[in-house]
Formats: sequence, C-alpha cells, structure tokens
Amino acid sequence: MYKRRREGPQKGPFRPSRERVPEEFAYILDFLPQGNPFDKHPEHKRAPVAQAIGDKYFTLFEMTVPEGEYFEVGEKIYVGPEYIGKGPIKSVSEPISYEDLTNVSKQNLPNVIEKIIKEKEKIFINVFNIAEPITIRMHMLELIPGIGKKTLMTILDERKKKSFESFKELEERLTLRGAKMQTPEKFLAERIVQELQGGERYYLFLKPRGDEGIYIGLLERLYRMRKEQ
Repeated sequence: MYKRRREGPQKGPFRPSRERVPEEFAYILDFLPQGNPFDKHPEHKRAPVAQAIGDKYFTLFEMTVPEGEYFEVGEKIYVGPEYIGKGPIKSVSEPISYEDLTNVSKQNLPNVIEKIIKEKEKIFINVFNIAEPITIRMHMLELIPGIGKKTLMTILDERKKKSFESFKELEERLTLRGAKMQTPEKFLAERIVQELQGGERYYLFLKPRGDEGIYIGLLERLYRMRKEQ
C-alpha cells in the first residue's frame, strides 16, 4: 500500500526540508534573550532568539526578536509571513531539526505538542477513526505508543459501532472492554516527538526529508477531513 522510497530509513536525526516555515501559528519552546552561542545561525548567537513549533505541521524553527521583547514558554503567537518584521518578530529561520533544539526546548516539546493536540481534539480524534493497515502485519495505530494488539482490536471493533468523538469517549469505551488507554493525546504527542527525532521506518504525521523512511501522510488526511465536514 505504501511504497518505500529507498530500502530502509536513513540513520540519524530527522532533517526537514529547507522550505519556508509553512505555519500561521506557533508555540514557544524556549526563549533566549541573550541569544544562543551554540546556534548554527550567526545572527542568532548574540541577538534575542526564540525556538518554536508550528501548530499545524509541527514544524520546528527559530525566530529573532527585537531587544526588550519577551516570550513565555508555551505562549501561542502568530507567525504569518505578512507579520514578520512588523511585529515582535524580526525574522524566522528555515525549519530546523530536533538536534538543533536547546535542552529546554526538548524538555518542553512533549507538553507543548500535547497542548496542540488537545486544542485540536476534533481533528486528532479521527486518528482512531480512519487509521488503516500499512501492511498485512502492521496497522497504523500500532505505531502509536501504548497501543498493543489487544487495544488495537478493541479500537477497531468499537469504531465499527460508532466513530469516536472525543478522547474521553475513547478512553471510556476502551475501559468498558477491558483495554486501558489513558490520555491518548499524550501517546499521540509521544509519536510525533519520535518522528521529529528521526530514524523511523514509517512517518504517520511528519513529512521526512528526501528518502528517509515511508511517509504515510495521515496528518494531511485529517486536515482534509476537517475541511470537508
């Protein structure tokens, strides 16, 4: 069903394409008012810089900001192209990789992604409604931490009766069947972090660069579904 671009995923960190950041809104992961002396961008070594993640495609990127500006970790900001250079953001870098993040950003990443998923619950609950087999032996849902064979079969049985409409409903229906899965948004966030780290054979949500792994494109399907509703 899904064709591999090459035999096996590349080793090493996930490397995003060098396109412009395709996001309108983002969340702050770390703010460095004195700059980041370890940054690969010369302009970020001494100027105030923030690291952020987009709330649509989970794009990681950096921003330079004017002196005296301040951002809170977890703060949601607008990063549309017409705003750059006119508001509290001077410039936005090309997408960066997980390895480019500061330790603070890495620590905050899971919670911020979970926050994004909870805010878009109506979109992400459909992961459990539309996920399908990748191969004869592998199902998309098995790539999500916390979902084993028993939980998988229970989800598939339950969604035949009625689609899941919320994370709470998913938890309750699984519990009634003896299959526990608490806070599914946390497991989805964990999977996205794994894909940002790279080295995966399959990518459910993120589009890897070049020939790394197999791209499933589930995130794009979720957004198309939302538009059609």
